[in-house]
Amino acid sequence: MRYINIGNGEIKASAIALGCMRIADKPVKEVAELINTALEEGINFFDHADIYGGGKSEEVFAEAISKKADIREKIIIQTKCGIRHGYYDFSKEHILKSVDGSLKRLKTDYIDVLLLHRPDTLMEPEEVAEAFSILHSSGKVRNFGVSNFNSMQIELLSKYLNQKLIINQLQFSIMHTGMIDSGFNVNMKVDQSIDRDGSVLEYCRLKNITIQAWSPFQYGFFEGTFLGNEKFKELNDKIDEIAAKKGVPTIAIPIAWILRHPAKIQAIVGTTNSARLKDICKASEIELTREEWYELYRAAGNKLP
Repeated sequence: MRYINIGNGEIKASAIALGCMRIADKPVKEVAELINTALEEGINFFDHADIYGGGKSEEVFAEAISKKADIREKIIIQTKCGIRHGYYDFSKEHILKSVDGSLKRLKTDYIDVLLLHRPDTLMEPEEVAEAFSILHSSGKVRNFGVSNFNSMQIELLSKYLNQKLIINQLQFSIMHTGMIDSGFNVNMKVDQSIDRDGSVLEYCRLKNITIQAWSPFQYGFFEGTFLGNEKFKELNDKIDEIAAKKGVPTIAIPIAWILRHPAKIQAIVGTTNSARLKDICKASEIELTREEWYELYRAAGNKLP
């Protein structure tokens, strides 16, 4: 497994992290097997949110690792808060309550990283700062970040915080390339030249904020996976070709494509299949050439100017 320094460099994490959104309805024994596989493959980072399974995902995870002695200090647990039923809530009260709920469900004394899940336009950054300071000084949360934020939203929040934001989790895959498209099409009158996120990729690199790629196999907004999808024949043919050349499963190639970027993006994979997870982790054993990376980008339907 390849490892990267997260944000401020205090956390050394696997370049591939296990997303735990879909484990809520799985038997504890099956989840324990999945976590064992992740650990065997070198994964030490596990991504949660208070809304995953209505909190059940955190509970199942805690139960699955309960028989593993000393495991807590060997893994990095990340969770998120801020999404409620039909609205977003970055109030001090909700953040503190949400963290206490996650700590209880995860059966742990601390969370390694807390992310604000989606931007709340009613956010009062002073309130968020108060909540973060309480959580940090109490030892309940060690590090903080955001998810789905643009550059100026991070700047606004950071102005009031005593802690550095070290992560921004964003949707990114071969078929969801908005954060890099505008960089290829500077000063051009085409849709791809529109900067929809405030140059968030470059911003995060400048600020030493690690980007985490969620839904790395998805196209659109939860429309489905592109891998093996007949809608994307050219892309899948190219993935198959490169996988055969590299001697790895096809499922490893989309992740290798993400890991190849010099921003050192961490890929969050949400599979609940242990065998598939092993295949995905093969991505950390290879590095795509520059030519292969661009071939995949073009095969996804992107045109270079």
